[in-house]
Amino acid sequence: MRKLLKGLHKFQSSYFPANQEIFEQLADGQKPRVLFITCSDSRIVPHLITQSGVGELFVIRNAGNLVPPFGAANGGEGAAIEYAIHALGIEQVIICGHSNCGAMKGLLKLEKLRTEMPLVYEWLQHAESTRRLIQENYADVKGEELMAITMAENVVTQIENLKTYPVIRSKLHQNKMSIYGWIYDIESGEVLAYNPETDDFEVPQTLLANPNGSSNEHFAHTDAPPIPSAYQNGSQQVETKNAGDLPSWMSPEQANRIYRGSAR
Repeated sequence: MRKLLKGLHKFQSSYFPANQEIFEQLADGQKPRVLFITCSDSRIVPHLITQSGVGELFVIRNAGNLVPPFGAANGGEGAAIEYAIHALGIEQVIICGHSNCGAMKGLLKLEKLRTEMPLVYEWLQHAESTRRLIQENYADVKGEELMAITMAENVVTQIENLKTYPVIRSKLHQNKMSIYGWIYDIESGEVLAYNPETDDFEVPQTLLANPNGSSNEHFAHTDAPPIPSAYQNGSQQVETKNAGDLPSWMSPEQANRIYRGSAR
């Protein structure tokens, strides 16, 4: 607590005065551009990852970055989604999963949680589609590779859950809504983005550079690295000339599975 109080003092004595004009503008209301849905994990900091400023992200956080399907639960997630889209007029949504996710570990051992953490058990029912997909399609996969696949598949599942909300479906029908799925690696800081056209996870720049796909210049960086051709192979076998073409945290076999997205 002492460290937090020191941080509070530093914020009030230096950061706030230097940015007082911004906070005065925000005092009259918020106009975030993006709804960012991610995990409660303390290692995930949306504003740090995206280098966005105060007031730019409307954030929903929970265990496993889950989106309960519309009507499944009258909880805070649904209300926050509805408010973000209807009241704040947000037209871009990111669902961000991450490496080494405790919720995904629990999902793979769900029955063990029934007695040890019954509330967590009930909450993870919103990821039942992910659990069943993994169980029935990846029975031969184990260890870290299985975790990575589960994390990626869960992001795709939650995108589908998000589409069950009337306010989302209406915006999608009007082509006024963009939904992005990200997977973030804590150790390397690398991010892969889901491409619904190819059912693959790719480096985000591939989506930004694709004139026929989704585009969101807000997340483009002028100093972005060249896009390795290995990320553009769709559901085909991932090939690479050297190890540098793949994220450092996954093997070629692991990448080949994840880049296929939910296709099997």
